[in-house]
Parts: sequence; C-alpha cells; structure tokens
Amino acid sequence: MTGAERIAAAFEQREGRAALMPYLMGGYPDLATSLDIAIGYAEGGADLIELGVPFSDPLADGPVIQSAGTAALAAGATLDGVLEVATKVAEQVPVVLMCYSNAVLARGTEQFVADLAAAGVSGLIVPDLPLEEAESTSDACAQAGLAFVPLAAPTSTDERLAVIGAAVQGFLYTVAVAGTTGERGEQSSYGEIIARVREHTSAPVALGFGISTPEQASAAADAGADGVIVGSRLVREVGEQEDPASACRALVEQFARALR
Repeated sequence: MTGAERIAAAFEQREGRAALMPYLMGGYPDLATSLDIAIGYAEGGADLIELGVPFSDPLADGPVIQSAGTAALAAGATLDGVLEVATKVAEQVPVVLMCYSNAVLARGTEQFVADLAAAGVSGLIVPDLPLEEAESTSDACAQAGLAFVPLAAPTSTDERLAVIGAAVQGFLYTVAVAGTTGERGEQSSYGEIIARVREHTSAPVALGFGISTPEQASAAADAGADGVIVGSRLVREVGEQEDPASACRALVEQFARALR
C-alpha cells in the first residue's frame, strides 16, 4: 500500500468509532525514548501517529510542544533521526509527519518527500505552508503516494473551506480552537466547526488543538469527528514521568477506551 492508502485504511477500519491519532515530538527527550513512546502509542491503541519534527520557531505550537522541541534540538535531534523513528513506528501504524516549511525548503521539496516515502511515512502536515504556495509539495506527495494534509481553522470562511476541501488528501486536519496547540480546560463547541468543514469535503475529518482529556476526545467523536488528535497532554506527560513510554501508553489507552 502507498502511504495515502494506509491512512485511508486506518480510517476505514475504525468500526464505528473515531480514529485516535496521538502526537509526539520526535527526539524528545531523546531519539531512543521517543521511539519507545511511539511504540507505546501503537500498543496502547493509536490508529495513526502524528510525529513532530523539532523546529526553532514552531508558530503553531503552544508552550508545552515548543519546550519539547527546544529540548529535542538541544539533545541533538535531526530530521534524519526523526525519520529513523518514523521507519520503525510505521511497521505498526501509519505515521503522519508534522514539520515546518523550512525543513522542506532546506532539503528541497522533491528530495524531502522522497526521504519521507523511503522512511515509510504516510502523510505530511506543514502548518505554516499556505495553500496558495503548497502546490509543489502537494504534487510531490501525490507522486510519492503520500497524503498532503491541509488544515482548516474555526476562522476559515466558507469560501476558504471550499478551496481547502478540494485539496484534501488522506484527511482534513480541523483545528478545534483559534490559537496555538495546548491544553484547554473548557470543552469547545466541536459540532459547529465539524459541520462546517463537512459541507466542503468528503474526506475524513480529524479534530485537533485543545483536546486534552478523554472526555473531550469522546465529545469530539460524538460531535462527528472521524479522528481525534491529542498532543500537548501527552507531550506534558513525557516531561513529567520517570518512565514516559509506559506512562504515555497508559494515557493513550485511556483515550482509546473513551473513543470506544
């Protein structure tokens, strides 16, 4: 299967529940431990995994993930190192890489995408790449069998959502709240943004940003999300626990149970 086909299969095999997509920062606290955490995610019930590449100016990320990226860079994490993690994790579940556009441009779009495909990555998210400038990256992904995953925000107009919906490959990453990633104490009105996005795409809708408790994940699924993305809560767990791989596996199991 191509990467895009693996993503499609992951959503098709959900058996009436939302797919769980936990996020981890590659290389945090170090590459070996981040691999153990990712394997724990897979064993704990993840359907897909979003794997972050540390970057010095992560404008879409809140303080928890920013701090993790800084620590990963200080520990020597590189794109190639993160791709090694991806290769091993992809043996169990589809991996969607999240990185910023500098990483793509520094290596060159075609080479970057080729390296992702060689590593077994299934999809690519580039949050700071405007759709108007994404054609070459999207085309390269399509040619390599990867899904290029765009983002839709609560502030996106219907006209903008129509353009985004037409460009979807794999799934549509739908941002639940305005702002950066991070835990939110309140439960947002997920149904409104999901309903708006659904009017403009037939692809699976995965909801992320601000989902930090099993109850919020369940609410997102009840509101119609095909997938639920959990990031900052898990990244925080990595920094707080002596055995982050075991702790994160247990937490992913809680989210998986909530979605069942």
